[in-house]
Amino acid sequence: MSSIWRSLRTWGEMVKFSHSVFALPFAMMAAFLAGRHLIPDHHPGWLHLLLVTVCMVGARSVAMTFNRIVDAGIDARNVRTAGRPLPSGALSGRVAYVYLGVASAVFVGGCWGFDSLFGNPWPWRLSLPVLLFLCGYSYTKRFTKWSHFYLGIAIGLSPLAAWIAVHPASVGWPAVILSAAVTLWIAGFDIIYACQDIDVDRREGLFSLPSRWGPRGALMVTRMCHALVIVLLLVLAAVAPMGWVFQLGVGGVAVLLIVENGLVRAGDYSRVNLAFFTINGVVSLGLGVLAILDVLFVSTIP
Repeated sequence: MSSIWRSLRTWGEMVKFSHSVFALPFAMMAAFLAGRHLIPDHHPGWLHLLLVTVCMVGARSVAMTFNRIVDAGIDARNVRTAGRPLPSGALSGRVAYVYLGVASAVFVGGCWGFDSLFGNPWPWRLSLPVLLFLCGYSYTKRFTKWSHFYLGIAIGLSPLAAWIAVHPASVGWPAVILSAAVTLWIAGFDIIYACQDIDVDRREGLFSLPSRWGPRGALMVTRMCHALVIVLLLVLAAVAPMGWVFQLGVGGVAVLLIVENGLVRAGDYSRVNLAFFTINGVVSLGLGVLAILDVLFVSTIP
């Protein structure tokens, strides 16, 4: 039993469950926005939220596990990543595939739950195409410098998917705008993260904006992406519609993104972890909580 627990803990470290904080709050935000169309409560029930969480954790675990399997050889040749469970031998490839299968089953099972409990077949119907799309990211860095935006789209699907799961009939511009904002936010800070591996990417023949355009040009793209995020969130506030609590959150996000982009400069990546993990965690959690409070207590039902 202790060996199984150690294996699970190692896998959890490999897929970094803590990073679910980046996407899950936006999925919950979308669930509450979609829930405004549910009669008579006008908010999602606990079963909706539980299934959204199960699907989110399952989908992210599939994507991360597959990425670690595909990149194990590259990670072994990168000093920064050589200590990860697969290249270091702490977790075998066979066990990783087992966990990949389990995570896939969890995701598909959660999608099926929306059909069996709420009569909504769309999550179940879309589950396999979504998994294939998520896994496809692991190969994009081998042929395109725009892989950051593929990752952004993959994670940006989470609020759109949550909206479809809770109330598919109400999917419209608010869901699309929210997903677009998440896409650009993720793509922007993934570019920042990729600055750490410029030399490795060039040596391995991998594509990333920092390795192809240089850090200065790549970081300029990040700044443009994050500026557009604020624009999209303000548009969302108008079309959803959202109230002053959400708008206050957007102002806070603007300040945090300015700080984030000021922390990392071409040639100085010592504060990447602060920019990548800490600030983005505050962005997602803070905006997610304020958006849900706004939906429940401030904004009007459209």
